[in-house]
Amino acid sequence: MALPPTFASAMLLLPDEDLRFSGSLAEPGAFKSVETGLLVVGILLSTGLFFWRFAPILSIILRSRKDTSYTLRPLGQRIWTFFSEVLCQSKVIRQRPLPGLAHAFVFWGFLAFALVSLNHIALGFGMGFLSPTGAAGRFYFFFAAVWALLVAVSITALFIRRFFVRPVWLGQKLSYESGVIAFLIFLLMVSYLGAFFVQDGSTAVHLLWWTHTLTLLVFLPLIPHTKHLHLVLSPVTVFLKNGGYAQIPPLAGDEDFGLVAGKDITQLISLQTYSCVECGRCTEHCPASTTGKVLNPKEIILGLRTYLNGFGPQSDSPLLTESPVTSPDNPPANYLSMEAAFECTTCGSCEFQCPVGIQHVPVIVGLRRGATNTGAWEDDYGTKLFLALEKNGNALGLSSLERDKFLQKQGFPIFDGTQEYCLWLGCMGSYDPKGREIIADFARVMQHLGTNFGVLKKEKCTGDPARRLGNDLVFQNLAEAGLKSFEAAKVKKIVTICPHCVRTIATDWREFGIAPEIEHHSEFMARHKDQLSEDKWKVPSIVYHDPCYLGRYRGIYEEPRTIVEQSGFIIEASRSRERSFCCGAGGGLAFLGEEAGERVSHVRAKELTDTGAQIIATACPFCNTMFRDALTAVSEHPPQLLDIAQLTARALPASQPAANQSPESGGAQ
Repeated sequence: MALPPTFASAMLLLPDEDLRFSGSLAEPGAFKSVETGLLVVGILLSTGLFFWRFAPILSIILRSRKDTSYTLRPLGQRIWTFFSEVLCQSKVIRQRPLPGLAHAFVFWGFLAFALVSLNHIALGFGMGFLSPTGAAGRFYFFFAAVWALLVAVSITALFIRRFFVRPVWLGQKLSYESGVIAFLIFLLMVSYLGAFFVQDGSTAVHLLWWTHTLTLLVFLPLIPHTKHLHLVLSPVTVFLKNGGYAQIPPLAGDEDFGLVAGKDITQLISLQTYSCVECGRCTEHCPASTTGKVLNPKEIILGLRTYLNGFGPQSDSPLLTESPVTSPDNPPANYLSMEAAFECTTCGSCEFQCPVGIQHVPVIVGLRRGATNTGAWEDDYGTKLFLALEKNGNALGLSSLERDKFLQKQGFPIFDGTQEYCLWLGCMGSYDPKGREIIADFARVMQHLGTNFGVLKKEKCTGDPARRLGNDLVFQNLAEAGLKSFEAAKVKKIVTICPHCVRTIATDWREFGIAPEIEHHSEFMARHKDQLSEDKWKVPSIVYHDPCYLGRYRGIYEEPRTIVEQSGFIIEASRSRERSFCCGAGGGLAFLGEEAGERVSHVRAKELTDTGAQIIATACPFCNTMFRDALTAVSEHPPQLLDIAQLTARALPASQPAANQSPESGGAQ
């Protein structure tokens, strides 16, 4: 009985054939019964090994805690996201164009090969359904050949990038399994293309057929054992990921404290952890990771995977440890560290960049919830912040009398239910000196437009820092108090200078009730831009910093630029819009003391200063606060720092530049 030839024998015998382009795909002809039997054994063995490796992973996902608040609505948006991010590979390409295209070509090539592979296996049983001599078969086989060539070139380029170029965000550890997978994909393409250069029924095409088949059979059981499991899981993950950006799910009852142990990991989180392709896009754009801190969002996800593999989804072993992770790639023993979890600015770059639907921010906030709600996290600054929010109702811990004095000085009308807008000041607008200047200037803009507005007599923090740091009790109390104050004052529409307040009121408060309509002052001013004066003393250049909670969280990019353009010429920073770099204030970090490693605000301030712009425009009081000190630290002659409301207000009739300064005077305000 003749055994099927190996790849090595194929390579030895092929040169004896007359190799020339035949114009159509050659077929091997009839197979001996022993070959068909071996094919059956090979298929059963390959699929058996695949499910033997995949079944434990699927079991972990299914045995994880159910996501009680999960919903598939809106279904239409999910279908569009699947079409765009999976089938069109939009996110893969947009964020890393060259390697992204290479990955996309490999993915599209696999889709194009679906019929080819089915027909290929069917030939082994004498049931091929695509004939290379028919019009449809000839077209499809040539169509697949084009993709085979693209896949072969792309996988070679990706192999070179991974093993020779080695970008730092891919990790220090070389994955030799990736090299094996790359070789198998290349071999699949070459063995298919080779069939266009041999004759029907020849020994060469027979050898090529078996080479292609054995490669397929070896490839399949390797998938669950490697990061290439994302080929199976990531389309499901993208479709099923929570709707909304960085959506923090509500706690499921009084016994739910967040992600404390394995039993708290939900099915969606488990699915996402096993979908990670370890591409390092989250690491590359994480402000904590890139400034020398312990946090690496990729390690958080891989740490959860390692935990699930070691302890299972129903374990009581704690997820977080006090010690930082020491492994350069994934934590082998400590899994996850308390320090890493509380270094996150919740900027959302990781989630925005991830091509396989992993939502890092809810996971990290979930870990913080588990540590904070159970008392495992002990931090003097955090304790001080929570006490300030409970006692004084603001994150700065100042008496409400200070806000009352500011309101009296500005002569702001108190909202009585008759005005169109409630101007929400927020903690920064109420108590921070620079925030007060921004509020005062924006109020002047509203007055110039003839907008009828008032402010609440009493106003507490939205609870944003408590929410991001995981203190659900403090957040709930503040959210419920805020909703009651709006209801009592009969507020219908709200406008504010703070993107964090917009996000928290509009989205996070929904657990406890629906707040009135709220918008950011950039949206308000952009809508009335035709009624606002252009600056008569335009400066040559202004660089606008995109706040994370306005840009990535809400997709607001054009409105603030529309306002800035009325005051000068916009210069874009090296990282802007969706790729904007965080100021370092988010996630409650503005209140947690000094950072480890390089300061995030300094890195961003340097980027903005390097543009050469004379003015840095912001649209968030937290960003403004972070840059205030950072600019003087990174430049001897820093550009002027102004909110977009200040840019607009100084151009109003009979107004003077803020603080009696002109752009030529410079200085970070």
